[in-house]
Amino acid sequence: MSDSEKKYILAIDHGTGGPKTAIVSTHGDVIDWAFQEVPLHVEKGGGVEQDPEDWWNAIVNTSKKVIANGHVSVKDIVGISNTSQWSGTVPLDENGNHLMNAVIWMDTRGAPYIKEVYKGLIKFSGMNIIKALKWVKRTGGAPGLSGKDPIAHMLLIKNEYSDIYNKTYMFLEPQDYINLRLTGKFASSYTTIGVHWLTDIRNINKIEYSKKLLKMCKLDQSKLPSDLINSTDVLGSITAEVANELGLDKNTKVIAGAPDVPSAAIGSGAVRNYDTHIYIGTSDWVVCHIPFKNTDIFHDIGAIASGIPGRYMAVNEQEIAGGALSFLRDNILYHKDELLREEAVPDVYKIFDRMVENVPAGSNNLIFTPWLIGERSPVDDSTIRGGIYNLSLEMSREHLIRAIFEGVAYNINWLFIYLEKFIQKKKIKENPGMTKNDIVIPEVSMIGGGATSNIWCQIFADVLNRTIKQVKDPIQANARGAAFIAAVGLGYLTWDQIPDLIQYSNIFTPNPENRAVYNKLFNEFTNIYKIMKKTYKRLNE
Repeated sequence: MSDSEKKYILAIDHGTGGPKTAIVSTHGDVIDWAFQEVPLHVEKGGGVEQDPEDWWNAIVNTSKKVIANGHVSVKDIVGISNTSQWSGTVPLDENGNHLMNAVIWMDTRGAPYIKEVYKGLIKFSGMNIIKALKWVKRTGGAPGLSGKDPIAHMLLIKNEYSDIYNKTYMFLEPQDYINLRLTGKFASSYTTIGVHWLTDIRNINKIEYSKKLLKMCKLDQSKLPSDLINSTDVLGSITAEVANELGLDKNTKVIAGAPDVPSAAIGSGAVRNYDTHIYIGTSDWVVCHIPFKNTDIFHDIGAIASGIPGRYMAVNEQEIAGGALSFLRDNILYHKDELLREEAVPDVYKIFDRMVENVPAGSNNLIFTPWLIGERSPVDDSTIRGGIYNLSLEMSREHLIRAIFEGVAYNINWLFIYLEKFIQKKKIKENPGMTKNDIVIPEVSMIGGGATSNIWCQIFADVLNRTIKQVKDPIQANARGAAFIAAVGLGYLTWDQIPDLIQYSNIFTPNPENRAVYNKLFNEFTNIYKIMKKTYKRLNE
């Protein structure tokens, strides 16, 4: 395809830290991108909010910047595709004005209300089994007890901000709020609405709200988007106001798209069944497409509608990954006043990499637990917290930083073990000759900001004892996935072509010399949770 024939997507990767807006070709080449940070408002008692207007202003600014750079002609930008942070809640009036800050995926204030929904006699891990099974049967998952799901957000607003609840015309996910600002249309996709845990996905080609679940939660369906469409469907054209603001053609199409997790799966190239990717951003997840609907409710691994219409994907999420390094930078190494002066703060992440490379595997048996705001998977526990264990005078900040890298890898390995168990039986059945002793997931693609670190990729290879494939431009995987969804929706691409379009910067294989130390420390990592969970509960409940 000649340059004159190439078409492009304005892809918005709207993460928790802020939006990265990119111009991406319909075949996944990232031409240009810009980022703008947005504030996070953290309140005592588990409140974590963001101002939707901050989101929109940052998206407009970054979009205008990449368009104005002029690397591609505006007439060749054929679509806009957004991919937002997931599991957030924006209450809106009928004119699309937000009535309060968005309650985002880290917020735990709704925990008491979801626990009330689960109330009953027969319980396991705090959940009424009968009610939990009703969810699993229909949705492929269930809301956790931590209060971080949209169900809990809406119940929080209903119970503690009743005036806002009564004024709310519609609750939208961040994904759908951005699409509303682009098109003026209230809608959601089958994928986006999935983690509300209120849609019946047993027939993957005909997904509808479950009246039984809505009744059980005492939520009003009329406050949820009635227009549910495929992620690849064209939601509409941009409004005249947006066209004028961004300098785009008024007929530019907006694709419904999908939130960060399903978009990242597509952008990583892991679109075939059982192909797996790990995302390392503020949070992390380990996700793969699967040809079946199943749920491991005890380790928070569910099956939801994929960003690929008619497909399922195994989903999960852990609360903090790269966010632990951001915490170290922003709350310990640098004063807030210094962070306001760009020249005062070097690129600490590159410095971290160099420091970590010079510390032996295992950090002299120092262990970091990255549960800074509780955890979702493989344990759903909002009261556990981060910690540094086995600290001694012989250690330096180099040991501490490497321990953070390794602690995140231990945490993901904890989840990875259960994901492999989740798919093993089906994969064996589909692959004659495969046995229980064979490796279920032999290689994993790595994406997200954390995947730019070669030493972290090697640590993951060593801790997981699996081959790690470092996707080229890993920080752009979400935007690339959003562009792929749009490209398929607009007829420029097919799903089968995507794996061949992915390039890799490096392939990391496990170092057998580190096997013993990482096995030992991983076992102690899980022991720390078993020993400390009751203490954390007493301190933080």
